[in-house]
Amino acid sequence: MVETSHPKYTYLKRGVYYFCKAVPVDLIHYYTKDRVVQSLRTKSRTKACHASLTLAVRLEDYWLSLRLKKAEVPAAHLLKAVPSQNPNSVLPTIQDALELYLRVKGRNKRKTFFTHCNRSVNYVEECLGCRSLDQYSSADAASLRDWLRKRGLSTSSIQRNFSNVKALVNFCIKELGLDCGNAFTGVYLASDEESQQRQPLSSEQIKRVQQRCYEIDDDVRWLVALISDTGMRLAEAAGLLVEDIQLDNSFPHVSLNPHSSRPLKTKSSQRTIPLVGASLWAAKQIRASAGGVFCFPRYTNHEVCKSNSASAAMNKWLKTVAGDAAVIHGFRHSFRDRLRALEAPNELIDQLGGWSLQGVGQSYGRGYPLENTSRWMQKITLQ
Repeated sequence: MVETSHPKYTYLKRGVYYFCKAVPVDLIHYYTKDRVVQSLRTKSRTKACHASLTLAVRLEDYWLSLRLKKAEVPAAHLLKAVPSQNPNSVLPTIQDALELYLRVKGRNKRKTFFTHCNRSVNYVEECLGCRSLDQYSSADAASLRDWLRKRGLSTSSIQRNFSNVKALVNFCIKELGLDCGNAFTGVYLASDEESQQRQPLSSEQIKRVQQRCYEIDDDVRWLVALISDTGMRLAEAAGLLVEDIQLDNSFPHVSLNPHSSRPLKTKSSQRTIPLVGASLWAAKQIRASAGGVFCFPRYTNHEVCKSNSASAAMNKWLKTVAGDAAVIHGFRHSFRDRLRALEAPNELIDQLGGWSLQGVGQSYGRGYPLENTSRWMQKITLQ
């Protein structure tokens, strides 16, 4: 028997499920409309059922926090989610700040931007509760730091989460002209003694990896080889279009341009890199086998570049060839070292690697011509 009823709090619009729940009468003054309506972005009844129940629970939790602001709660000082300062605050909550931040600054951002911001605020709410921005204290922020540490997050991960929270709170304060401070600023983060900086691969390691790429000769190894002699970031290489590879030129090269499925990290990342050594070999293999728009359809389509999936697969393989400490980003560190060893000009190194410009003067002119960069790149080939 086919089920015709919709999951609770949902309705269908053009085949897509939407969540809809009435705002409680006592909280209606917080809203511009009397109902919360949000697309669940799915046509699956099963997924819509799970999503609607999750949203309903989160809304009830949020509405409870709004009620707690005005309620005289017995033993309130013992409840983690009830603040010890400004108990009657009417300023936006951390969730309000998140929604404003994503709505205004989320335009043209990658999916990871939303994922990271949501995750960071979820940590805050799980540890401290959903409060108004002026109800968090520096002591609360320190408690959050310790809580994240106990969960096993590294110092770098804790720093990223604090950076996300500080950014969205600062944005909300400035955007709405609020008269309050940011409690998450200035929190001390002890150094993580166990963390290790990504190490460059040695020339012998690079030779060994490139040789194995020649032998296996598949799309994953083409991607590794392409990165090994260009210093490209993994996402930059994985998101290339076939037309970005220019072989019919006196100086074969790759043109790194932003695409809808794979934007570039910085303005300086848009650049031209000569193809030499293993990278030139990989580019030829890619062009010869191309059957579509993308160089690596395994990882990239018109909607997304799955660089994280590529990273996991490549790092696992690299460790079997170059040792446990080897990671794909190590090629980028090696690329700079190889050019340093040749005493290449810093400005040229920055141009080839897409690193941020160091001074105003570097922004003048068009940079080194392809003929010059190709000459320097030929010198770094290992075979």
